[in-house]
Amino acid sequence: MNKKCLECGDKIVGRIDKKFCCDACRNAYNNRVNKDSKNLIRNTNNRLRKNYRILESLNPSQKTKTSRAKLVEAGFDFNYFTSIYRTKANTVYYFVYDQGYLPLDNDFYALVKREG
Repeated sequence: MNKKCLECGDKIVGRIDKKFCCDACRNAYNNRVNKDSKNLIRNTNNRLRKNYRILESLNPSQKTKTSRAKLVEAGFDFNYFTSIYRTKANTVYYFVYDQGYLPLDNDFYALVKREG
């Protein structure tokens, strides 16, 4: 049985379940197949990383208050966060990993860091 590499079409020698002739072809094939989803994931992770750095830099004492203008000026994007925490009093905190923010009155935000 002559199997051919899924990427380049060369003859495959070796195990019966082998799909590629070499690592380079395997990598090229998988990169091509996953290109679109990888771009979305990369862009989302970059956005989350930037938001995290902004929260971390504005919150050195692990609990502080800042204005929406400061967050926006630093490039913070309110559409990207990793989780929402709702307290028993129905207060909603938005978190980017362990850095969180709570919307307050007059366009201010309480910045917090989750312990543990």
